[in-house]
Amino acid sequence: MTTPDHESPEPQPPVPAVKDRIYRSPAGMAGGVLLLALMGWLGIDALVVGEGRVPWLALASLLLAVPLVVAFTLRPAVFANPERLRVRNPFRVVVLPWGRVVSLRSGFSNEAVTADGDTYQLWAIPVSLRARKRASRKDARLRAEAAAGREGRGTRGSRGAFGGPSRGAVVPEVPEGPLRAETDKVMDELRHLHADHEKTAGPPPAGPDEVTVRWAWEILGPALAGAVLLVILIAVG
Repeated sequence: MTTPDHESPEPQPPVPAVKDRIYRSPAGMAGGVLLLALMGWLGIDALVVGEGRVPWLALASLLLAVPLVVAFTLRPAVFANPERLRVRNPFRVVVLPWGRVVSLRSGFSNEAVTADGDTYQLWAIPVSLRARKRASRKDARLRAEAAAGREGRGTRGSRGAFGGPSRGAVVPEVPEGPLRAETDKVMDELRHLHADHEKTAGPPPAGPDEVTVRWAWEILGPALAGAVLLVILIAVG
């Protein structure tokens, strides 16, 4: 008597030892959702009640505009773990092993610089000069209030009945270092990951340890199709 053969389970992909840290722009995502809702409302209205070429123009405009809005608002993200940095920008996905990263610099934009001299912008971590100024002003105010509080506790008028500090004299807590904007904190975390990799890096891995770049055709394809259709409709008149 033969026993039925049991199908062997399909191999599962290996589970990474450390999950990625994911960084996105909350303001960009919120703006993208609002823009998509507005375009959906206007576009569907034009498709339903439009006459003549209006529905076709609306369709072509949606094919062009929706992928671009998604690309610049919802799509950008940075995935980081102890081994590599994966940057998902509007039109490209760049995988940067930490061994190929020379520095992470912040100016008017946050960028990763490779050993080959290539620079890749981190779209998901935008630089906000306003946030930097706001953090700097808050840091200066906290330190001034703390200094004034310490001086006030040393004066005679701020002491209680038995010579101790007055209950109302509260000295605000001051952070150890200067206050930083949120995106600057994210860059600090990425720099720590990079520094930790440099400290613990062993021999180079057996596989390729190169930077890889992939174009986002899932975004470019629909956008190009919408642009071509829109040009044809305008040319036909």
